[in-house]
Amino acid sequence: MQMTLGTSLALLGVVVLALVALQGWWRARRAAPRRAAAAAPEPDARVEPGLGALGDARPDEEGALATTAPRAALVRRSARIDALIDAVVPLALEAPASGDFLLSHLPTSRRAGSKTLLIEGLDAESGEWAPPEPGRRYGEVQAAVQLASRSGALNEIEYSEFVQKVQAFADAIGAVPDFPDMLEVVSRARELDAFAAPLDAQLAVTLRANEVAWSVGYVQQCAQRLGFVPGAVSGRLVLPAAEEGAPPLLVLSFDPQAALAEQPQAAALRECTLGLDVPQSPEAAEPFPAWHNAARTLADDMGATLVDDQDQAVTLHAFAAIGTELQRIYRALETRDLAAGSPTARRLFG
Repeated sequence: MQMTLGTSLALLGVVVLALVALQGWWRARRAAPRRAAAAAPEPDARVEPGLGALGDARPDEEGALATTAPRAALVRRSARIDALIDAVVPLALEAPASGDFLLSHLPTSRRAGSKTLLIEGLDAESGEWAPPEPGRRYGEVQAAVQLASRSGALNEIEYSEFVQKVQAFADAIGAVPDFPDMLEVVSRARELDAFAAPLDAQLAVTLRANEVAWSVGYVQQCAQRLGFVPGAVSGRLVLPAAEEGAPPLLVLSFDPQAALAEQPQAAALRECTLGLDVPQSPEAAEPFPAWHNAARTLADDMGATLVDDQDQAVTLHAFAAIGTELQRIYRALETRDLAAGSPTARRLFG
């Protein structure tokens, strides 16, 4: 059957329109956020009750982090008084006191300004210092205030608040406190802060999408393959430490508004940040190699470029230089018995 010129032109027009529509669909598909595979399992529901956004929370306040360990292992570990970073005040008792009695008179706030206030008793049975507990008896009591933290050194106003709270507690339990001189305590606090500040390494590298944006589910899927689990705060994924009750080894953060969106899979993410809080993890856990490996792997998997806070690409040479500097920091902390990842170091850099 012979086709007329008009019919041929009509058919050609249909083909052209189809090609234009197909091209538009393909461009839209490429521009859409990269999504997680449909068959991927849902992210683990475990939560992270610990360390907040990198550098803005105190592990001793927020408690231990969730890991794959049994639930009983996730109980918060109480901070302990340490003369390395605390100003300690002995409280002489007239007679042994019960834990219930001490607990009923503890200060309502365990802070003096921005610093942690701690109270312990010498257990008559175990012979160890520990926070008061019901059903126990204590022959001696001591109070302490932390000398320095990431908020800075203890100052005169904070020390005065500490003295007032401890004096009220001592009066309530019939104890006599022996306060150290304010000027000496503040001087110690400033010296400790001057030592710690240059060693407070908090590493962060940004993964920036090269072309296609990512959906929240896609970021979760890629991170989950490396062992990350959802954090307690929206827009945070954490790599739990092997040690029970420890802060996370790594934190991957992204726009929390995207995570809270009504349709998070449609929200487009173009960057996320991988952080390592150096003083919070022991060197033996190899946190820096874990950070480096996770950054490179995620960048390859997600089609991203690694950049620093100056928007400069982070090269292998830069990673090597950071690793060398961390060795200096680890050794410096050890000279003061404040090894990274130790309970005392976690409090100091909290």
